[in-house]
Amino acid sequence: MNTVLFGRAWHSQRIKLLAVALGLATWGFLLPVVYATFGADIERLVEGGSFGQALEILSRFTGGNVFSLTGSLALGIVHPIAIALIAVFAVGFAASAVAGERQRGTLEVLIARPIDRRVVYLTFLAATLLFIAITVLAILAGAVAGAVLFDVAQDLRPGALAAAWLNSSLLYGAIGGLGLAASVSFDRLTPALGATLAFTIVSYAVYFLALLWPDAQWLAPYSVFHYLPASEVLAGHLDPADLLVLGCVLLVSVAYALIVFPRRDLAAPS
Repeated sequence: MNTVLFGRAWHSQRIKLLAVALGLATWGFLLPVVYATFGADIERLVEGGSFGQALEILSRFTGGNVFSLTGSLALGIVHPIAIALIAVFAVGFAASAVAGERQRGTLEVLIARPIDRRVVYLTFLAATLLFIAITVLAILAGAVAGAVLFDVAQDLRPGALAAAWLNSSLLYGAIGGLGLAASVSFDRLTPALGATLAFTIVSYAVYFLALLWPDAQWLAPYSVFHYLPASEVLAGHLDPADLLVLGCVLLVSVAYALIVFPRRDLAAPS
């Protein structure tokens, strides 16, 4: 890893990282607040009946519910709001890391210095994974703060929170790895960003479909989001197989990038 390049990446993203982390911390803070304020009342209101069944389906889709603190936190981790904010780095930064430099005509200047292309890639990978780890941590930190403030923190287990952080970071890290693989494959930002965003949206759509439609459950393992069972992880049941699958996705994308990027011919920018 090149510390100068890493410092430049950190410096260029510091304001964005702060804004996203604050947004995610606020989102995480609201989850125990909703549970402490409305959870028990909503549970009694919707118990039984068709509305209760509809809410059960919605809970299956979102991976959580507001009837328990861990369910509320699980709901927040896999909610589209959280995914969209974390995707600022898992998709946006990762896809633009190399392709953006190439499009601006600054990549040639960078690799003209005595920096190996693999070092350039690994530096961007380290920055991507760090940004993702910080943003995921922001959700959990906000949730802990809200739980303590509203006196429901006794339902949280430090080990389960650490497992949720690891599982979530690895999920978004796998997406970020694929984004960087796309970034080193294209000369322009648009196709790299489009490919990464398309993968993320299709993967989430498959996850959604498999949870809502019983006949489509066989599709679930083909979505990376299937390997973040947030409710189970926060309940203390982390499956090492989920980490293994996500780790393999990340490692394959890293291996691809380390093979392809050094061998690419980079013509003069147009």
